[in-house]
Amino acid sequence: MAEKLNWPVFTLTSGPVDAYPAVLRGLARTVSYDFDPAFQQFYENVAQKAKKAMGLKNAPVILHGEPVLGLEAAAASLIAKDDVVLNLASGVYGKGFGYWAKRYCADLHEVEVPYNEAIDPADVAKALKKRPETRIVSLCHHDTPSGTINPAEEIGAIVAKHGAYLITDAVSSFGGMKIDPISSHSDIFVTGPNKCLGGVPGLTLLGVSERAWTKMKKNAQAPRASMLSILDWEDAHRHDRPFPFTPSVSEINGLDAALDVYLEEGPKTVWKRHALTAKACRAGVKAMGLELWAAREEIASPTTTAVKTPQGVDEAKLRAAARSLYGVTFSSGRGETLGKLTRIGHMGPTAHPIYSVVAISALGGALNALGHKTNTGAGVEAVLATIGKKI
Repeated sequence: MAEKLNWPVFTLTSGPVDAYPAVLRGLARTVSYDFDPAFQQFYENVAQKAKKAMGLKNAPVILHGEPVLGLEAAAASLIAKDDVVLNLASGVYGKGFGYWAKRYCADLHEVEVPYNEAIDPADVAKALKKRPETRIVSLCHHDTPSGTINPAEEIGAIVAKHGAYLITDAVSSFGGMKIDPISSHSDIFVTGPNKCLGGVPGLTLLGVSERAWTKMKKNAQAPRASMLSILDWEDAHRHDRPFPFTPSVSEINGLDAALDVYLEEGPKTVWKRHALTAKACRAGVKAMGLELWAAREEIASPTTTAVKTPQGVDEAKLRAAARSLYGVTFSSGRGETLGKLTRIGHMGPTAHPIYSVVAISALGGALNALGHKTNTGAGVEAVLATIGKKI
């Protein structure tokens, strides 16, 4: 007999996140034939909902793979072999995009900061002035392995003034805070449903500017007839056009439900509860005598709280204790931040202040179980004070 799996009670990770009940119900809908006229019209309707949610002027591209597909496709499609690329690296994911970019460009230069810091727009301006031939700039808005936010709108305005193209990774920020393709001046804006929208992994949403479409079409190296192709999907949202290959029907059903949840609640309301949940969690972390990973609280993400691992604590054992004792899963760091921090996700259905009480209780209890004295009660009190509740 197969061993019974011990599933966690609370998934407080930085993604994938627990999906909204409405999304799970959406996934249970009939799996339609992709050339059925009803499904083709439904697909177009979903694309129009995504357009509204993303604040786009044209329909977004839906790629059928989790957002890493969209990020690599953006590099392969927009960057030409004679382009100079400026990569902005404030963390593991920002740095990682540079490796893709380097495959396709003539030259890559970077602005890199410590992975608990944010990119200074002034440094972007200096880098562009030093290398005026730069045509592409890449930015990770929320570098999730560090839980830090970069000033996308300010950076985007500088890039736009320079005349360069901007690729923005907003995978773990869109839907949880104010960020959109237009205000960030993004030419390719990459996100997905499996983070702040409370959906499931399997899709990428791309906002593509008209000038980016033009550049990709002129780029002979841009993938065509390929899983990495963006160009193949330009008009695939239209009900009277065929799909390049079979779309992920169930994930489209789930995306439809996730977009309904987001639009019906209202983006500003959703952002507000993400921000309050993170603020309460940070207050609890500090009240317990722990440190935030972010160098300054103003750059700490409203969708992920990264907590510095206390000296002498094995971070993997800390997460294991939280899971075994309290049924709570947290995320580890990645790459250079692995073992140095623990990440608490505030995304989608877990971006409600009550989950900060759960997170702080489990984090403090796990630390105490490992012999690291922590005042969990003070942490919980700080959370409740922040959200305006009393014990």
